[in-house]
Amino acid sequence: MKVVLQRTKKAAVHIDGECVGQIQNGVVLLVGITHEDTIEDAEYLVEKITHLRIFEDENGKMNMSLKDSKGQVLSVSQFTLYGDTRKGRRPNFTDAAKPEQALELYKTFNQLLREKGLHVETGRFGAMMDVSLVNDGPVTFILESKKV
Repeated sequence: MKVVLQRTKKAAVHIDGECVGQIQNGVVLLVGITHEDTIEDAEYLVEKITHLRIFEDENGKMNMSLKDSKGQVLSVSQFTLYGDTRKGRRPNFTDAAKPEQALELYKTFNQLLREKGLHVETGRFGAMMDVSLVNDGPVTFILESKKV
């Protein structure tokens, strides 16, 4: 699994003009799933995301986690994170999991975040979405469950 995490002051996802998820102060997670990913990959990333110290404390140092700061999560499925652009001009998506497999693991990933006590909003799997956010910092990290 691969997640692009962006610390945000506010974020929302719209589909056909309808807001289907929005948060204040937290993180936007763009979540990519490959065909080799398992629940262990989801558990690893949930643990990392929940406890990664990326929020500022009273001294302006990144010493607080998402859980510490009571931050919210906007999780958006993003199969294009596994697009291979090394050859040609059209991305190849053979590394992205098939939709059925990806959907189940994406649901599990979001449920695991909720089980950590986090407020989680989502987009809609497989839909064309408009995602807007105010990146706080900017602070952005790329997290992967497998060693590259």
